[in-house]
Amino acid sequence: MRRYFSEMNATVRGFLIIAVIVLVIVLLNLQNTVNALLIIASIAFPLAIAFFVYLMWRERRGEISVWPVRVRFAFYGGAILIVAALLGYFFTGPSGLEALAFLLVVILSSVAMFRAWRQQKSYGF
Repeated sequence: MRRYFSEMNATVRGFLIIAVIVLVIVLLNLQNTVNALLIIASIAFPLAIAFFVYLMWRERRGEISVWPVRVRFAFYGGAILIVAALLGYFFTGPSGLEALAFLLVVILSSVAMFRAWRQQKSYGF
């Protein structure tokens, strides 16, 4: 049995593992536990992303500090707009045109940050 399981297609094996987990949840009536874990994960995931972004910024803050003021303003302004949009998204859960506006703010702010970074990384004329 062990050999059969190890030689099985990885996708099928993954689906079987998911099916077993779902079966255990249904049989043991663990829906409340799953809901609690989902709430914890919905809090932990944005915190993990924020910590990763902070580590990236801390590693490169010396490089960013020598950029011209206009470029720093565009870079940090884009970052602040993304954070504000994400907070609004998590607290209100927009749909329709609000979700479209959220996506546009995140995309345009990311483009502004990328262009500011790319402008400072270009070594040619």
